[in-house]
Amino acid sequence: MIAIVDYGMGNLRSVQKAFEYIGCDAKITSAACDLKNASHIVLPGVGAFKDAMTALEEYRVVDVMKSEIAKGKPFLGICLGMQMLFDKSYEDGEFGGLGLVRGEVKRFETTLKIPHIGWNNVIVKKPTKLFENVDDFNFYFVHSYHASGCLAGDVETVCDYGYEFVSSVNKDNVWGVQFHPEKSGDTGLRLLKNFAKIN
Repeated sequence: MIAIVDYGMGNLRSVQKAFEYIGCDAKITSAACDLKNASHIVLPGVGAFKDAMTALEEYRVVDVMKSEIAKGKPFLGICLGMQMLFDKSYEDGEFGGLGLVRGEVKRFETTLKIPHIGWNNVIVKKPTKLFENVDDFNFYFVHSYHASGCLAGDVETVCDYGYEFVSSVNKDNVWGVQFHPEKSGDTGLRLLKNFAKIN
């Protein structure tokens, strides 16, 4: 079973439907027992960084998520869920993240329209199981902030929007994608299927 972390924010149902479409049992939950019993954990997210981190604490899921990650359980953060993996964010101030991956989250500094909305190509820097058999690297993005200061070895893909930014990361059994695989058609479904196969 894939546990989709419920903390009262984000596009939880669309992520669940995407996993169900590819034949995976996926449950939206904040129960510690479900997170412990799941084979994989997914942290989606849409909204503001501070509110999301506060909600994770209020739902009391941070410690159990970190405990399961420490055991080697595959973990995927999507969009805001990826941003929360890092040390901190400068969205509307300065706020601490989960500290699972080195880096910080900053607002785009570009003359292009913000937020960055729509389809964009990513370039693979570090091939991992997440991108196995993916031959179309066009994904759907909706965001105004992006990861910065990441360790080169953690950067899985980059993307260009006025300048190059990190579009996905991987550190051990933790993955994060800035784009929305559940909104990225067959390519996104292929990526989610790959994640579900990681053990």
